[in-house]
Amino acid sequence: MPDAFVTVVAAEETPNPLIPAVPDLVWGSLAFVIILVFFIRYALPRINAALDARREAIQGNIEKANETQKEAEAALEQYTAQLAEARKEAGEIRDAAREDGKKIIAEARDNASVEAARVTAAANAQLEADRKAAFVSLRGEVGTLAIDLAGGVIGETLSDDKRAQAVVDRFLADLEASEAAGKAKA
Repeated sequence: MPDAFVTVVAAEETPNPLIPAVPDLVWGSLAFVIILVFFIRYALPRINAALDARREAIQGNIEKANETQKEAEAALEQYTAQLAEARKEAGEIRDAAREDGKKIIAEARDNASVEAARVTAAANAQLEADRKAAFVSLRGEVGTLAIDLAGGVIGETLSDDKRAQAVVDRFLADLEASEAAGKAKA
């Protein structure tokens, strides 16, 4: 039994490492309270102030971001409106250019028609003048040929200008009358 007693006494004298001694508990608790008071009194207000400042800065940044986003949306709307206005103006300019083009083409056609009519009238006048000149020239030649031919048929010379002229005029009048009758039939 003595061995059992030594084991029990040895067990009572050895402190349990999981349970601290009373003086350690007192000093540990006192240090904890001092640190807790210091933390609540000095550190916690500074931490709260830093967190409040941080929250305010974040809130300010969020408000600035919202304002910037609103400004960007307003700028986008303004840009969209300006773009629509520019497209509208471009369409109006394009339509005006088409109308101007149509007017220019119509004026050019009118000018070309007037010029063509003028050229046609001038050509007709020139043709009429050339026809009259040819008619006068041919009349003289036909008259000379007719006098020579008539002189050959009659057997005398028709040297009298008045008489020869009267014969030629009558011949040409008959020729014109027969030509006019031929045109009237056609």
